[in-house]
Parts: sequence; C-alpha cells; structure tokens
Amino acid sequence: MAFEEICPRCGLPKELCVCQTIVKEQQLIRIRLERRRGHEVTIIEGLDPKSISLKELASQLKSKLACGGTAKEGRIELQGDHRYKVREILINLGFSPDNIMVE
Repeated sequence: MAFEEICPRCGLPKELCVCQTIVKEQQLIRIRLERRRGHEVTIIEGLDPKSISLKELASQLKSKLACGGTAKEGRIELQGDHRYKVREILINLGFSPDNIMVE
C-alpha cells in the first residue's frame, strides 16, 4: 500500500476514509441576509476554510445560482437573496440539515 493511499488525518485507506463526511456534519453553518446600499447580499458563515475550499464552494454556488459573489474573511458572500436555495445546495453537497441555520 503506497503512502498516497492512506488518509493523513485518520490513517485509514482512502476508500474507507470518512474525514470529509465527519467535517461536513460537524460544522454549524449560518446563512443570513444583509442589505448593502439598497442591495441584498446572502452571507454564509461557519464553514471551516481548512477543510473546505471556500473559493471552490463559492464558485459552485455562483454557478448554480447564476449570481455574483466572493469568498473572503472565512465566509462566502453572494449577490441577492438565495438563503433557502443555498441551504438546499449545501444539503445536497453532504452538509447536515440540522447544522444549517437560515436567518
């Protein structure tokens, strides 16, 4: 068994590794709406930037929601009110619905 086939976090073979699933289930994600200069901005906070690439997730969300946005300061900002759509997308990506709070 080569070194690349073993997960560095849990020490299990990559086929049996559940690190990403555990990380996704343990995060408490907060989705809220802000108004800035008369526009609505959806803010997604609580994602761990060490375990999940915020830029990649922001890119996926922007593509699926057809909106602009950015990933900065440990959070994702999307143009427009997409709170409930973001929740459904995150659930489909494997995040626990119990840990996603929509405000």
